[in-house]
Amino acid sequence: MPKSLPVSRYYDVQRDEAGQRFIRVNVTGLALLQNPLLNKTTAFTPQERRELDLEGLVPPHTSTFEEQKERTYLRYLKCGSDLEKHEYLRALQDRNEVLFYAILEDHLEEMLPIIYTPTVGEAVRNYSSNYRYPRGFTVSTGDIDRVDDMLENVTVNDVRMIVATDSSAILGIGDQGFGGMAISIGKLSLYTAAGGVGPDKTLPVELDVGTNRQDLIDDPLYLGVHHQRLTGAEYDEFLDAFVEAVSHRYPKAIIQWEDFSRGTAFRVLERYRRVVPSFNDDIQGTGAMALAGLMRAAQIKGERLEEQVFVIVGAGAAGIGVAMAIRQGLMTWGGLSFADANARVFVVDRHGLLMHGQPDLEEQQLSFVRRPEDLAGWTYEGEYPGMHDVLVNARATALLGFTGVPGLFRQESIEAMLVNTPRPIVFPLSNPSSHVEARPADVIHWTQGGAIVASGSPFPDVEYDGQRHPIGQGNNAFIFPGLGFGAIASRAREITDTMVMEAARTLAEFTAQYGERVYPPISDLRELSIQVAVNVALQSIRDGVCAERRIRNMTRDELEQVIRGRAWEPRYLPLRKG
Repeated sequence: MPKSLPVSRYYDVQRDEAGQRFIRVNVTGLALLQNPLLNKTTAFTPQERRELDLEGLVPPHTSTFEEQKERTYLRYLKCGSDLEKHEYLRALQDRNEVLFYAILEDHLEEMLPIIYTPTVGEAVRNYSSNYRYPRGFTVSTGDIDRVDDMLENVTVNDVRMIVATDSSAILGIGDQGFGGMAISIGKLSLYTAAGGVGPDKTLPVELDVGTNRQDLIDDPLYLGVHHQRLTGAEYDEFLDAFVEAVSHRYPKAIIQWEDFSRGTAFRVLERYRRVVPSFNDDIQGTGAMALAGLMRAAQIKGERLEEQVFVIVGAGAAGIGVAMAIRQGLMTWGGLSFADANARVFVVDRHGLLMHGQPDLEEQQLSFVRRPEDLAGWTYEGEYPGMHDVLVNARATALLGFTGVPGLFRQESIEAMLVNTPRPIVFPLSNPSSHVEARPADVIHWTQGGAIVASGSPFPDVEYDGQRHPIGQGNNAFIFPGLGFGAIASRAREITDTMVMEAARTLAEFTAQYGERVYPPISDLRELSIQVAVNVALQSIRDGVCAERRIRNMTRDELEQVIRGRAWEPRYLPLRKG
């Protein structure tokens, strides 16, 4: 059997005679201090300082890990704006990854909105002007013929999770060109902090195919390629070359496709999901997250999922992904036929209800299109029923928003839902918080405390009539870290739809312990991700896509023990000179 490659060209993780893990390093002195995966800053022991040529390069006091965390957190609290906090944490990650993840794990609920949505949106906008340190892998249109050679420049040898974006549809802010790299970095931070994937097993990727933003093209400080986006066959050839090279360099890697424009997102997912194990978080992660919240909301009402009627506003990747997940959930757990499940899901875009003959319909939208005969007895004005018309005529009990249009859910529409149900489910899930379709406090007041509300960004719980109404945060972080870690643990050859549905079911069941919450607190994200990973891995075995033979016959308890044992934890390992 050929000897396995070291973790990195700069170091390897090994075990001593007693079975304890340590790191054997091939660099010393300043080069070691400049490697964030090795750097302990002030925590190097006296022996490590002598052996690794660090004496005189770091302060004389040897700090404990707790002292480092205290000093770092106090400095974090001095940051003024959320963007400043984001930049501070990113700078910390760039110099000491173990300390970064320890701080993040200790303060996950506080820091999640800082390192990810909504603050990451500002970081994306300012990525070129605030650029400070190389992180991740970028392949651009001028390099695609050499991507195999370029991947050899990546210093880690066993990447298991890649987040790749072409930055064409970032959050609610659209085409951001090279700035989308911040999204890939942020997502992978959560794979480590919440999902237990080691940071040296992750690779953020920017697929720089250009930008259609003329202001970026004309900006001399913009760091991406300065031309319009590739399209059509050229775009497909670009991604083909990338996928082929990644599969060769990292044959065990899973790719999460991130923030692709809606038509491209579905096409890329279908083109590659059986070529390389991959999924699209905007489609499948958002779908699973929303479905889990709807399942919980129905339980809180004392009803079943299949008793609800759903209106989804926004027909992009997220909206259609959620519509597909709801339909699948109604079939899987509600026992409905495809036609009956489809009849309970209504999708509205900027023209109105998706209707036969409507302009600009895309392939993934077609199964949700209604014909005029489907609307017998409806009353509405205009060529297509608008959102309010659909809520009234369909007798909707659940309304979800993925439009990025602030204030779209008006009082009259929310109040109209009270005719259909005393407890409407209202999920304005657009990010960032400035783009939310309705403020949760307004929805609670418009429904006299009856609504069950979740939003995409964090909002405080609402006090109304002497009662506290929890506002769930519908965050994809409840799904993707565990889904990815479970797929890694099972070495899944494909990420199946049933694996994604299992992640949704696990999230809904996990949340049930928190009373009338539709999502759990962020502080419990690590434990949730473990449970999602275990159930996803089990589903991969049932689906016949598990390539990891050692887990195929394990009980659930045995598999959970294995996955907990594999989860990376932020702690310093002893360093020894190679």
